Amino acid sequence: MLAPYRARLMPQAAVVPQWSDNGARFWYRSGAHHVLVDPAAGTRRDAFDHERLAAALSRASGRAVVADDLPLTSVEFEVADRHPQVIRFSAFDARWEWSDHTGTCTRVENGPSVGPGEIASPDRAWVAFQRDGNVWVRSRDGRQEFALTGDAEPHWDYGGLPEAATKVKLPLLGIDSILVAAWSPDSTRLITHRIDQRGLPEQVLVEAAPKEGGRPLAHRVRYPMPGDEAQATMTWHVLDVRTGQNVTASGEPEVLVSPYTLDRRWWSGDKGDSIHVLHQSRDGRTLELRRLDPSSGAMTTVIAETGRTRVDPSPYLHAPPVVRILDSGEILWWSQRDGWGHLYLYSASGELLRQVTGGQWLVRRVLRVDEDRRRVWFLACGLNEDPYVRQICRVDLDGGGFARITDDDLDHDAVGPPSGDYLVDRASTVALPPRTRVLGDDGQVLVELEAPDATALEEVGWSPPERFRAIAADGGTPIYGLLWRPHGFDPARRYPVIDHTYPGPNIHRVSPAFGDLFTGEPEALAALGFAVVALDGRGTPVRSKEFLDHSYGDLGMAAALDDHIAAIRQLGRRHTWLDTERVGITGHSGGGFFTARALLSHPEFYSVGVAQAGAHDFSIYLPFWVEQNHGEITEDNRQALVNTVSAGNLRGKLLLIDGELDDNVLPHQSLRLVDSLIDADADVDMLLIPGVEHTFHGRFHYVTRRTWDYLVRHLHGTEPPTYRLAPFPTMPDWAVHPSG
Repeated sequence: MLAPYRARLMPQAAVVPQWSDNGARFWYRSGAHHVLVDPAAGTRRDAFDHERLAAALSRASGRAVVADDLPLTSVEFEVADRHPQVIRFSAFDARWEWSDHTGTCTRVENGPSVGPGEIASPDRAWVAFQRDGNVWVRSRDGRQEFALTGDAEPHWDYGGLPEAATKVKLPLLGIDSILVAAWSPDSTRLITHRIDQRGLPEQVLVEAAPKEGGRPLAHRVRYPMPGDEAQATMTWHVLDVRTGQNVTASGEPEVLVSPYTLDRRWWSGDKGDSIHVLHQSRDGRTLELRRLDPSSGAMTTVIAETGRTRVDPSPYLHAPPVVRILDSGEILWWSQRDGWGHLYLYSASGELLRQVTGGQWLVRRVLRVDEDRRRVWFLACGLNEDPYVRQICRVDLDGGGFARITDDDLDHDAVGPPSGDYLVDRASTVALPPRTRVLGDDGQVLVELEAPDATALEEVGWSPPERFRAIAADGGTPIYGLLWRPHGFDPARRYPVIDHTYPGPNIHRVSPAFGDLFTGEPEALAALGFAVVALDGRGTPVRSKEFLDHSYGDLGMAAALDDHIAAIRQLGRRHTWLDTERVGITGHSGGGFFTARALLSHPEFYSVGVAQAGAHDFSIYLPFWVEQNHGEITEDNRQALVNTVSAGNLRGKLLLIDGELDDNVLPHQSLRLVDSLIDADADVDMLLIPGVEHTFHGRFHYVTRRTWDYLVRHLHGTEPPTYRLAPFPTMPDWAVHPSG
């Protein structure tokens, strides 16, 4: 049931388009095959002869290759006359070129491919990368390599990430360095940043059992906390490959609010005449769009919006900002100023021209803009009875001509090409696997791509979850969730319940689509004989601004724990097979905090919990998360952030699992909770995993087994069998569908 294995059972469920340079065509992986799609011609065909390529690669590499398991990565197509002419790819630690015309496969010797953390220029002439804190470029033919900056210092480098949550983690994931930057459209310049972390307080993580042996190792991480005066700052830089010039943006360095800030910049114009960047204040209540002159570094504010609580550029933390700079210079801007997330049109100078969309629903993502016809296509939520269902809509930039391109009960997760007059739509429900099509302007089907069924999943015991609606603890607000029945379900039995949680506040937990961000984990628990519930209470996104702000100033109640209890009790009244006297809970990170909070604040309801990497004291967590989602920490509201104050309430069974080298949620947070539980003479179980970070990379299979066993032992009252889980396979890139 877990995601990597599930993806193998339904390989056609994920269609991730890889666009051609002009967006006219795209290719994707369909199981073992590469498929080339030409929407204008209405065709879908194998991108190449897989048998011929397998035979050619076998001969050239001396390794046995079969067509149904081609080991191709970093694939690049050169397409002409609607057919790929040349394909370049990596395999067996080498770069290869295959000609569709000649059927020959040759090893490419003229320079290395683009490595992890590196960025190729649009014309493919250059590769940018980071070395010793500076930005470097090399030509793709391998003949040139030089630095674009040379004055990096320790803790004051170019193009990198803040140390907190990344310094220890990235090497553990096998990533030596990563460059965060963007090439200009004409491949002559880069926009990047320089982060100043000098003078920040350090936290120390101790690696007890280094792989090379010897004494324990200390890892020092610069880690500011909420309320600290000293914070990381950043400046924007434009680097010119032709001249070596380093243009620094004008103005004082700005506080680095979060890592997401570093990607909030865009080149405008065919050659990159200007750059637009988003600036968010430290408290998150002011959001500005600024225009940067790449030649002079002059920075001007074009749009500024301020609110009582956080002002977001998109409805979802991990989604790109819903901002479009049009060729005309006009700006399509997303805002929740009227209580819902809608589009607004501004002039190039920052004058508000009009509100483009409106109503008690919200825009989730802009899909494409046709400036000639002055129209925009987008995903919307809130137009169906289920407010989370996404539909494709269209509206004119003057605010008229609103139309629903899709008008059904399916959830539509569509994406648009960089340019082109089509959309790739993935439509599904929690029970119906995604049917993927290419749609035209009015929703007409141009090409059918994939329509998998769930037979392979059903054969291993899966059944679709029930999408349910309940009433929040306030007695009036509708909330939504999913309920998974145990495998081998017998309505005459009584099943213990597990609340599978992640509280947000800026990520919603339960999607109406087939599979979601947490796919596999609740299904695996259902396979162990549990009824599993997941839901989004008040204080989570993609509803109204009021719904989201329910937890502002009370971060500990993001996702509204009382809403969880109310919903599970309502489900218990609907389904007699739910045993609401035996309720457990588990979650990771924010879900780990929520798990411990549930057992400590509602011991009469929750009796068993497994808290993975829990942030049990948000007052010593990453500043942006707390300061933007909670507001100022005061003596009156600090208790809402901390689990330790309720340690004396523990009555049930609680297991804390933490990574020894977690540089995101420091393991010290769980130890503080343990310290308080000892003072309260309360029993607690703890597992500290050596050598791993926040996601338990490389040892998550062990964490999973221990989680399963703890829940089985204390909720089922059954001793688990002796067994081992193999390390989980890595999810291939093509199996992850972009969502937002």
